[in-house]
Amino acid sequence: MGIEIERKFLVAGDSWRDRVKRTQKLRQGYLATSNGVTVRVRTVDDHRGYITIKAGGSALARAEFEYEVPVADAKQLLGYCRGAQIEKVRHTLELAGGEWVVDEFRGRHDGLLLAEIELYSPTAAFERPDWLGDEVTGDPQYYNSSLAALPSGEKS
Repeated sequence: MGIEIERKFLVAGDSWRDRVKRTQKLRQGYLATSNGVTVRVRTVDDHRGYITIKAGGSALARAEFEYEVPVADAKQLLGYCRGAQIEKVRHTLELAGGEWVVDEFRGRHDGLLLAEIELYSPTAAFERPDWLGDEVTGDPQYYNSSLAALPSGEKS
C-alpha cells in the first residue's frame, strides 16, 4: 500500500518558474467520491493514462494506489466521470526538501495556482520558498475532487 503525505499551498509569486525542470499537461476526472475515498482517472500529455484510488480522508497522509492504464481506456473513462474535468499544467520543480510541483489550472479554474510538496513523513521539516502563499492543506475547497464538483460556470 502506498501512502501519500502532501502539503498544499496557494502560490503568491512567480519566482518558482525559474525552478521548473519538467512540465506536463494533465486532464482528470472523478469516477467516484464517497466516504473519504476517491477514484480518479487522468491522462498525462495525452499519451499516458492512470487510475488512482485515494482513501483515508486525512488531509496530510492517506492511502494512495495508482495504476497505469492504456491511454485510450483513460480517455474513454473520462467520459464517465462525475462532475467536470480538471485541466491543468503541472510543473515539477527543482527544489530541496521534498518533491515540489506547481499546478497551473486551465479551463473553468483558469488562474488558480497551487503548490504541493510530497514529504516522506508527516512531521518532515522543509524550507518554505518565498513564493508560497497561504497553506490550504486540509481545506476541502482546494481538493481537486471539490474543484471538479463545482457547479458549471462557478470559479474557485
